[in-house]
Amino acid sequence: MENAPPTSLPPPPPPQWQTLQVATANVLNLALPGQLFYEGQDAYSAQEHERKLSWLGGMVARLNADVMGFQEVWHEAALKAAVARSGLRNTTVVAPGAEQGATGTPRLGLATRLDVELVESIIHFVPADHVHVPDLGPHTHFERPVLHARLRTRQGLALHVLVVHLKSKRPKYQQNAAGEVIEDRNDPAITARATLRSLLMRASEAAALRRVVVDITSRLGAQGGEALVLLGDMNDGPHSVTSQMIAANQAVAYDRGARDVALYHAWDVATEPGLKRDMGYSHVYQGWPELLDQIWVSEEFVATSRFAIGDVRRVEVFNDHLHESRERWRSDHGFVRALLRLRTG
Repeated sequence: MENAPPTSLPPPPPPQWQTLQVATANVLNLALPGQLFYEGQDAYSAQEHERKLSWLGGMVARLNADVMGFQEVWHEAALKAAVARSGLRNTTVVAPGAEQGATGTPRLGLATRLDVELVESIIHFVPADHVHVPDLGPHTHFERPVLHARLRTRQGLALHVLVVHLKSKRPKYQQNAAGEVIEDRNDPAITARATLRSLLMRASEAAALRRVVVDITSRLGAQGGEALVLLGDMNDGPHSVTSQMIAANQAVAYDRGARDVALYHAWDVATEPGLKRDMGYSHVYQGWPELLDQIWVSEEFVATSRFAIGDVRRVEVFNDHLHESRERWRSDHGFVRALLRLRTG
């Protein structure tokens, strides 16, 4: 009797996905009305504050993110009011350090529909990361403390979220005790030195943040069921030295063993065809568009990784308002959103 032809096995079922939207938004000095934030800038009037809440609430509703990081939050109450204005329900809103109003510099905020297991501010560098800044002395801490949260998805994934806002490129002039600039801003050499100070401060923050990233990512593979997303205003482009100090994903080309502690720019690893980055930008300075606001993920969201538990499906920038007007009740940054997917079967 002849052997029967082998029966071909049916193709495996397609993967099942659960979606997760994450976003980042620099909200441009979100403060309560009548409360001063920066010296030399007027407090918001009640009318301005109302317009800012309405505009921001509309943007939050449009983004409809499960996890959203915010920069430039002066008052937690103002952030809570803006998110409430969006109509999104079952959302936890926090802004550590801004509960009673931030002083000196604004804080970072988080709004999420996921379960919150931990929220902490990371302020100080370890001594090894201290950097001497000319004429100012050692830079030892984040000017805007990093917000670290551990969240839990419905599928049981522990999602670490870092919300960040690095030092700006604005020249760091010397000031007196009253906060008045004591250097000649019209002197090109002095401006160059002041810009060097800003660069060193941002670079030192990037190096200190890299240590935080490595501390988290080095434990993800061993523990399983965890991943990391970094959301924020980097004040530099994705391929700048400072951004790459934090992510170190370019090192993967030379050392495959570096994958597990690298971060990946969400736009570079997005899987949806036809939606790769072309003209994406989130800020316009003196007519020059830049992508300062970014989303980075650990390799658990890189589809080609053998440790992948999901992927980045697509990334979008909401930046039409940058060309509508310059009233301060709008933001001067575009908001960035990424659609992540988690395998459920």
